[in-house]
Amino acid sequence: MNHTYAVVAVAGVVLATVLIGALGLRISRTTSDFYVASRTVGPRLNAAAISGEYLSAASFLGIAGLVLVQGPSMLWYPVGYTAGYLVLLLLVAAPLRRSGAYTLSDFAEARLESPLVRRVASLFVVGIGWLYLLPQLQGAGLTLEIVTGAPDWLGGVVVALVVTGIVAAGGMRSITFVQAFQYGLKLTALLVPALFLLAAWFGDGTPTARFDAPAVLRDHTAVKIADTVRVRVDAPVTLTVTGRVDGTPYTGDTVTLDRGGHHVERGTELAFPAGSRVPERAPAGLDEDEPALDSLGWSQPLAGSREGHQLYATYGLILATFLGAMGLPHVAVRFYTSPNGRAARRTTLVVLGLVGAFYLLPPLYGALGRIYAPELALTGASDAAVLVLPQRMFGGVLGDLLGALLAGGACAAFLSTASGLTMSVAGVLTQDVLPARGVRHFRLATLLATAVPLGAGLVTSDVPVADAVGLAFAVSASSFCPLLVLGIWWRRLTPPGAVAGLLLGGGSALAAVMATRAGLPPEGWPHTLMAWPAVWSVPLGFLSMILVSLATPHRVPAGTSRILARLHLPEELGGRPEPHLRDQRTRGAGR
Repeated sequence: MNHTYAVVAVAGVVLATVLIGALGLRISRTTSDFYVASRTVGPRLNAAAISGEYLSAASFLGIAGLVLVQGPSMLWYPVGYTAGYLVLLLLVAAPLRRSGAYTLSDFAEARLESPLVRRVASLFVVGIGWLYLLPQLQGAGLTLEIVTGAPDWLGGVVVALVVTGIVAAGGMRSITFVQAFQYGLKLTALLVPALFLLAAWFGDGTPTARFDAPAVLRDHTAVKIADTVRVRVDAPVTLTVTGRVDGTPYTGDTVTLDRGGHHVERGTELAFPAGSRVPERAPAGLDEDEPALDSLGWSQPLAGSREGHQLYATYGLILATFLGAMGLPHVAVRFYTSPNGRAARRTTLVVLGLVGAFYLLPPLYGALGRIYAPELALTGASDAAVLVLPQRMFGGVLGDLLGALLAGGACAAFLSTASGLTMSVAGVLTQDVLPARGVRHFRLATLLATAVPLGAGLVTSDVPVADAVGLAFAVSASSFCPLLVLGIWWRRLTPPGAVAGLLLGGGSALAAVMATRAGLPPEGWPHTLMAWPAVWSVPLGFLSMILVSLATPHRVPAGTSRILARLHLPEELGGRPEPHLRDQRTRGAGR
């Protein structure tokens, strides 16, 4: 890839982001402007902004990477990401807007009249926000490394600095315009190269240009293994090895790997001749003499060529993505900017169309990556498939230009999502952590909101971005989904019940996520249950909220009927939100 074109594209996106953010700063006049854009954002602009921040690195790069490695079963990611807005539309969007809150923590306190529930909710807002921010910053590092050759930590630093400046300067007004612009940029950046790539694929008459064909290297290819891995081959393959394979050191020696499993250590370079089939990563616990699957295995959903119990994992993925969207702090805060509940519902309908259109494209890149860049599945760099495909399929100036366009779109993905997450996390930190409130202290909170995940990203190993975001969805689905659904639709919810559900449902999902990332669960069912916690943690969150609430009927808040009427009545019938207690505390706060 021509680094000059890519650098110009990325710099152009950053410059446009800063300039559009400055427009928001010029028209931000009040505290309400800063936090919720004075609740005046229309459905179309708001939908574009929501789509811009929701379509993150996991959408732009991660889904293509997962489809490349694991096949069509990973299509549940875009299906769940999109369908989650249907649940949000039916159950949450309009009542959440009528609550008059600024954040999910505000909603929790207003509904249950409990500062304790607010504090627990705030912990989960910050935790989910940081868990979601981490892969955005790591993905930015990967993108900048590929397109410019810069160190992998630099991209995260650049994104953190730009986002901190935009959010601190203009607040919600700024990021609304920025995210709406970036949605259009991301869609264009994927769509235009996809048309060229499809034309090239249709014109490729070679036998390997089929989605159901074995992954074959089209040219002589050197692959450097990022992490120690077990691979398996279904027929002997001769290659050049620099490093350690099966415990034996080699220094550029020609080696023939026999049929079966092999252990390749981190840092080893494998040079394959043209026409070689790419070895598959071998699932742990598999008999090393067992042959690889046939060529149709990749194209079959739940093909069984990967670790764990795939049917269970699929249900875990569906539950996490389908129910997790409503509790994502950067998504929920967007509905507070709508003028009324009807506008919130219209916004959600438009979002369904915009997000659905976008998600038609990443799986295409993953499938084409299987044909033209199959070695990425072996190196652990599958998230780079979107970025490298134009150069692999075209080369020359056209490949460079299309690659630069994709690099700019990827940059927009990191910036838009990170902006929304920083806004929501900083808002909670300002309201519940810092000793004073107001815009001035909010700007200080933005530094903390980005510094923690940036520091974590520098010391932790990379995780595929779609996987990492999926974990954030699992925690959200297990904590805020029960709180919002029961808080809006069940009058008998009590503060002890809400706290129990948040801690048991969300807390157990978060613990499972952390344990999985640390490599603690043993292989088999324990690992699968911990890696995909939503199947059991979501019911645990609902059940604990319901059972503890039924056991504490005397703790039902006195103002339950009043707040439920406000949530469900249209504004013109008396459901117009009252000034929230946080509005009163922040009114007139200085910049």
